[in-house]
Amino acid sequence: MPRTDSAFDFSIRNIMRGPELYGRPPENVRWSADGKWIYFRWVEAGKDWRVQPAPFRVRATPGATPERLTIAQGDSLDALAAAGSYSPDRRSEVVASGGDLWVVTFGSGAARRLTRTSARESDPVFSSDGRRIYFARDDNAYAFDLASGFVTQLTNLRTGAAPEDTLSKQAQKVRMRETQRALFQSVRDQLAADSLEKHERETLDSLHSAPPIYVGKDRTIQGIFIAPSGRGALVVLRTPSKATPDPVPFWITQSGYAEPHRGRSLVGDSQSRAEVLWVSFADGHTAKPKLFANDSLASYLSVNGWDDAGTHVLVLAFRPDNKERILYSLTTDGALHQIESLRDTAWVGGPCSTCAGWTNDGKRAWYVSEATGFAHLYTAAPDGSDARQLTSGRWEVRDVQLSRDGRTFYLVTNRPSPFEEQFYTLPVNGGPLTQVTRLSGRHEVVVSPDGRSLADVHSYVNRPPDLYVMPNRAGAAESQLTRSASAEWLRGPWIAPKIVMIPASDGAQVPAHIYRPEEMGAKPNGAAVIFVHGAGYLHNVGNFWSEYPREYMFNQYLAAHGYVVLDADYRASDGYGRDWRTAIYRWMGGRDLQDEVDVSKYITANFNIPPRRIGIYGGSYGGFMTLMALFTEPDHFGAGAALRSVTDWAHYNHGYTSAILNLPQDDTLAYHRSSPIYFAEGLRAPLLMAHGMVDTNVHFEDIVHLTERLIELGKPNWQLAPYPVEDHSFVRPASWTDEYTRIFDLFERTIAQPQ
Repeated sequence: MPRTDSAFDFSIRNIMRGPELYGRPPENVRWSADGKWIYFRWVEAGKDWRVQPAPFRVRATPGATPERLTIAQGDSLDALAAAGSYSPDRRSEVVASGGDLWVVTFGSGAARRLTRTSARESDPVFSSDGRRIYFARDDNAYAFDLASGFVTQLTNLRTGAAPEDTLSKQAQKVRMRETQRALFQSVRDQLAADSLEKHERETLDSLHSAPPIYVGKDRTIQGIFIAPSGRGALVVLRTPSKATPDPVPFWITQSGYAEPHRGRSLVGDSQSRAEVLWVSFADGHTAKPKLFANDSLASYLSVNGWDDAGTHVLVLAFRPDNKERILYSLTTDGALHQIESLRDTAWVGGPCSTCAGWTNDGKRAWYVSEATGFAHLYTAAPDGSDARQLTSGRWEVRDVQLSRDGRTFYLVTNRPSPFEEQFYTLPVNGGPLTQVTRLSGRHEVVVSPDGRSLADVHSYVNRPPDLYVMPNRAGAAESQLTRSASAEWLRGPWIAPKIVMIPASDGAQVPAHIYRPEEMGAKPNGAAVIFVHGAGYLHNVGNFWSEYPREYMFNQYLAAHGYVVLDADYRASDGYGRDWRTAIYRWMGGRDLQDEVDVSKYITANFNIPPRRIGIYGGSYGGFMTLMALFTEPDHFGAGAALRSVTDWAHYNHGYTSAILNLPQDDTLAYHRSSPIYFAEGLRAPLLMAHGMVDTNVHFEDIVHLTERLIELGKPNWQLAPYPVEDHSFVRPASWTDEYTRIFDLFERTIAQPQ
């Protein structure tokens, strides 16, 4: 009999209550300006799954108890804990909170409200001399004088093309106009009066606002980034996609009628593009720097801030074909200087791929690059010279922050092993990398304004994320401030699964969690199950809380009923460097699926379980992998459950798919060999398909197409479970319970039975 605790109901219905049991993590963690409080959003342990996160705060001292704030309190205190832009002396910061501007002083925590308007102010920065605040409002740049409170509009950006004199293009109307002027003095007098009035109006307008600048037809203003020097602003423009979105019908509605909702476009459709526009405040001069050879358009732009002097701004541009990322510094005369060009024959990506900023009082740029095959930290001069690599090794920099005094980098890395994410400090000019946190697992750290304390959302493999506080000192003790999991869940039989390395057919070692029946007090039933995580590029094997908490519990439920369960970080998973990440280029369901085949072989070799008694299941990318496993490698799997699965990659979105498979109109081989629908004739083992009918990510029509294909092929032993009110990620416990009861029943009546 499986090991159970009489105080815990270890049933599918109970564990699929999800966050009511294991809790919801503290999120949006921030410090108050005086460093005395930690603010966050949270749901207290044991609350109903429908309860939404609310504002909380807790004193930054061991043993403190979190306080729930009212909406009004949370709104009034938001500015005190919001992230902003530092003043030149680093003693205060300007923040945008609730669409208004505030200046918050560190130490005292005093806050001065600058605006209270119905317009939404954003992206504020101090001027280089600290006397003004530059900010964006209604797609234009403004300046706030801190001494007088006077507000000046700096740009007059307008969407669309400049108005044209359409009359001048019509010869007959031009002739009639000239004739009237020649014949009648009254017409000439009216023209003179109109001209004088127009001149006076334009003169008056010029005293109150900048000259109009039209950004161009079919372009929208995505962001305005004002130079602290006050010389001008970098404007990010976007040309929207003209693709027709694939609609998603909602079936269960208040009206009683099916209601179509806007979906998304498909890979290969027309896509939006971004470009930069430099606008000079002095004369309204504009320039559009070319980001790539013969092209100024990018698929994505990240603007990473101005240097202290306000002379250079960092821009990360990603080429539309996904194979190049260029880091530029752009000067206030509109000139671009290339700091780094990162190219990849597959696609540019990896952790912290948009991480960049300034250090050494703005004299050097820092950035994260996969140039060596692993994401590491670099610095360089603004013109790209004197590049220096500050970290190195077969591990990754996962996150970077700069201390308020500018002397220290705060890093999160998996340097200890791919299964740990720890917090480190590093001098800005290089030196010893010091590990600060010690608790095994994952650490998401926010440093206090004075740099002395850490707010740390920490998790372990069998303990969900909670908020801790500790001194910013290597090896210091951490004190837990929240308890997110319910007391009921904490009484459960939750194990810390061991990590095993599985030899792959190409010589690599594939990490996997293993759940053994003996650990759950159960007798092996002679069967095994492989869980396949979703998202493709996701890290699920480690000493930290899984991004699949229900599956973490369900895998133990399976083990408690006699199944050996393995969960692998197959090729393309996050955390193992560039080569692991890009091993699926032009073939999803190739090397990644072979890793799962090798897991099946490992089970047979080490547990004497035949392939016909090995099941496989997963959702999203894991569902796709399950289909590919049963369709193309039927000799290694005895049953499978494919949840919310992509069945044809030509129907998926552009951003994810085009990076890995290129465009369907250009690379037909990649799409054909990666899409399960082309291999459905290979199905032999029993298959369960489950899909939300209002899935806005992987549309329900994907599974409808595969269903029709299976019908036309005359395939038996499959079933489809549709969920009329669920999106890609289910939310209702009843839906989760139904789905996982079906998965368990599938395995019980197939692979659990001796054959």
